Amino acid sequence: MENLLDKVTSLAKRRGFIFPGSEIYGGLANSWDYGPLGHALKQNIKKAWWKFFVQEREDMVPLDSAIIMNPKAWEASGHLQNFTDQLVECKKCHHRFRFDQLPDYTEGQDVSKLTCPDCGGTFTEPKNFNLMFKTFIGTNEDTSTTAYLRPETAGGMFVNFKNILNVTRRRLPFGIAQIGKCFRNEITPGNFIFRTREFEIGEFEYFIKPENWEKTFEMWLDEIKRWWKDIMQINMDNLVWHEIPDGERAHYSKRTVDIEYKYPFGVKELHGIAYRTDFDLTRHQEVSGQDLTYQDPETNEKFLPHVIEPTFGIDRMLLVSLLEAYTEEEAPTAKEGETEARVVMKFPKHLAPVQVAILPLSKKEELSSVARQIANDLRKDFMVDYDETQSIGKRYRRQDEIGTPYCVTVDFDSLEDKKVTVRDRDTMVQERIEMSELRDYLNEKFN
Repeated sequence: MENLLDKVTSLAKRRGFIFPGSEIYGGLANSWDYGPLGHALKQNIKKAWWKFFVQEREDMVPLDSAIIMNPKAWEASGHLQNFTDQLVECKKCHHRFRFDQLPDYTEGQDVSKLTCPDCGGTFTEPKNFNLMFKTFIGTNEDTSTTAYLRPETAGGMFVNFKNILNVTRRRLPFGIAQIGKCFRNEITPGNFIFRTREFEIGEFEYFIKPENWEKTFEMWLDEIKRWWKDIMQINMDNLVWHEIPDGERAHYSKRTVDIEYKYPFGVKELHGIAYRTDFDLTRHQEVSGQDLTYQDPETNEKFLPHVIEPTFGIDRMLLVSLLEAYTEEEAPTAKEGETEARVVMKFPKHLAPVQVAILPLSKKEELSSVARQIANDLRKDFMVDYDETQSIGKRYRRQDEIGTPYCVTVDFDSLEDKKVTVRDRDTMVQERIEMSELRDYLNEKFN
């Protein structure tokens, strides 16, 4: 039986959410391109995230830092030394795997006890594999010009801490936020867009005094829960709040919570929040030789702020949006008492890639001219799709599959009564609305 992930992957390609990367050339392993609807959905998620965590707060400031940084920044953060996974290679088929993601792996297990899931062969001893992509600056490809594509956005926020402090004159607590592309040379990417080598992150570093950090941490946990419940509107039972115990956290973290999701392929990390103490600013101050301390304007005390860091994978949030929205149900047909199966993507209205579809009942000029005028007027406020091909029933199903909340049908009666029919995606209830009141009607539905 086709599972949910397979159904979502198929729909995503068929309807233009996500395409396999470089497909006409045979593709590139675990590379994905966001199509027209996928791009729109992604932009809506980023816009909502930015509004919720940055725009609506007075304690947050934005940043857009460079993807390629001075390599010393990665030395200071520990990425050059420690940003690794353990790699094993099958001695028989030479396929490579991440050691801790082998099917029969348990912590502390001897690699000699495991066999290759592809051919049954045995493995080499695990070795550390650095996940950063190398590149070169300038024309000479040698160690003196080596640089790296950033594996996370946090580094840019830490190295710009003092710049932002100087120009904004912020007082603690405050955060620096950004959304940006990151790159990791994952050993075993997979599960559609869950784990990719190129991805986008939304995160912020929230700088605080170390006293009462627990209270601030809990505040952000509550905000994260509110984000998932009120903005993303997912089934909260699908989230797992995994408190990382002592001994399993990163060495600099005093508390880490992984927010996990019940994916079709198992419970896996969605995003996380960590209390990183003053590790990052301390290291960048040591390696750069620059003073990164904060001076309290009331006490004149100088110290390095501590940091709480919530991190959100944009692509994983989009994947969850697709999984949560996908719905199969029986819908009534035009024939009394009969139903048919329909697939509908029940996105929250503000996240839907297309918000309103304009569907003239006929291609005849007297209808299409009116319908196109309505579509052009509504585009000032909404993402609008104009569709006049095939039967109205097939067009409804097409809009259901891409998650359009409202379909507006222009029929021949519209020419006389100056009204249109508005169909609700979820209830399929239809209302007759005055053309002159349509914009206000839809704005009320979306607000």
